[in-house]
Amino acid sequence: MKKRTIIILAIVMGISFISLLVMQVGYVEEIVTTRREHFEESVQRALNNVSHNMEVIETAQYMEDRFSGMTTVADSLLEQNDSTLQNSGNKIHIGDNPPPAPTSNGEYNKALITHVNNKNVSADSTLLKRYIYNQQLMDELILSMLYTANERPLQDRIDFVRLDKVIKSELANHAIELDYHFAVYNSNGKLIYKCLDYSEESGSLKYSQSLFKYDPIDQQGVLTVVFPEANKYMFRSLGFMLPSIVFTLILLLTFIVTMILVFRQKKLSEVKNDFINNMTHEFKTPISSISLAAQMLGDEDVPKTPKMVNRLVETINDETKRLRFQVEKVLQLSMYENQKANLNMVELNMNELILGVVKTFTLKVERNGGKIVSNLKAKDSTILADEMHITNVIFNLMDNAVKYKREDCQLELTVSTKNDSKYLYISIRDNGIGIKKENLKKIFEKFYRVSTGNRHDIKGFGLGLAYVKKIITDHKGSVTAESDFGIGTKFTIKLPLLYSN
Repeated sequence: MKKRTIIILAIVMGISFISLLVMQVGYVEEIVTTRREHFEESVQRALNNVSHNMEVIETAQYMEDRFSGMTTVADSLLEQNDSTLQNSGNKIHIGDNPPPAPTSNGEYNKALITHVNNKNVSADSTLLKRYIYNQQLMDELILSMLYTANERPLQDRIDFVRLDKVIKSELANHAIELDYHFAVYNSNGKLIYKCLDYSEESGSLKYSQSLFKYDPIDQQGVLTVVFPEANKYMFRSLGFMLPSIVFTLILLLTFIVTMILVFRQKKLSEVKNDFINNMTHEFKTPISSISLAAQMLGDEDVPKTPKMVNRLVETINDETKRLRFQVEKVLQLSMYENQKANLNMVELNMNELILGVVKTFTLKVERNGGKIVSNLKAKDSTILADEMHITNVIFNLMDNAVKYKREDCQLELTVSTKNDSKYLYISIRDNGIGIKKENLKKIFEKFYRVSTGNRHDIKGFGLGLAYVKKIITDHKGSVTAESDFGIGTKFTIKLPLLYSN
């Protein structure tokens, strides 16, 4: 499958998953909004009922206080009225049916007169007169109650324990069973009362309702009710949406991981193909050199002087080592697949090992019109290491110097060593094209290649320096790079000495 097709499929599926997730989030927001609106409407209805009930309670309390001490007087008045009515000739036979219930003053008077006429009550009946008189008495009573109530401070007009019970009852009637706190303020915003655990925490919902709203403004109060757990209540009904959202997120994460693995596998496949193509080219040169040297040794027409024989033998040995180095590159790729390097640790003299590598590599450097210089000043260069992998590390760094040489000057490659009491330092310096500072920190990452080095005549796959980093780290050492773009690069390897002082 082509990379473009994979990218298109990834984009389409990604948009689909994200759209599904956005839709679900939208549904959740809509449900929460609807539930919040319903909750607010229920709370406001409940608080309206609380306000009305408190006014009814105040009226009942006033009536109870007003008439509690007047029972005896009322009884005597009733006895006098009964004796007067017995001696009177005007008898009223209303019948068993009571007068109609009041609707409004005018309508009630008309209904009452009609009721009286239907019962053949005389026009000057005392029933109508008594109604009008008692209505006046009730008006006076109501006015007295209003003036008396207005004269009392707000805290004396409200029984806060009873207010708490009324609030709880009304909220329960509207199917709201949440913890709440309440407080009462006067019309100027001054606190009159608050329950012990009252607090306006962040995330709480607060609602207010006027108390005695038909009284003068300075006699009114404000009831404030706070619900600390209202947000939990809003999301309580969303349990059925939670599994859907969780599974969508799991699918989205699975899709992302799958795409990452697909691209990684595709990149690895491209690296392998590139690697095989490079190896095919790289194998041809040493095989051709070995074949040519062998033909010259076997050709009877070619004079076999000792110097020439030695030269041919050295060429065969060098190209054999080079061929082995190319084979080891295949092992490097296999190692990255397994993420594990099997090290055969032995005692090594790095000065001697580097001299052997330099000798083998000299032919390649000279073939590219350059020179290689060794400056091995380390007095103690004995380390514990895997000979094959350490040799490959040195080969890799030298090979990069040849690959990325400058075209405008002769290649100069310098290999040097030094040591202190604990560590051996190996440096490989060249005068090649160099590396930009922004790329220098990434050169040891797997599959990373500097763009300036990706020239038409240089093949690579970004494993060489990552391999160097891994092997040196596995040897408990470190590797660093210094470079000036257009001037050259220096790699420094730090390895622990076997016999540290």
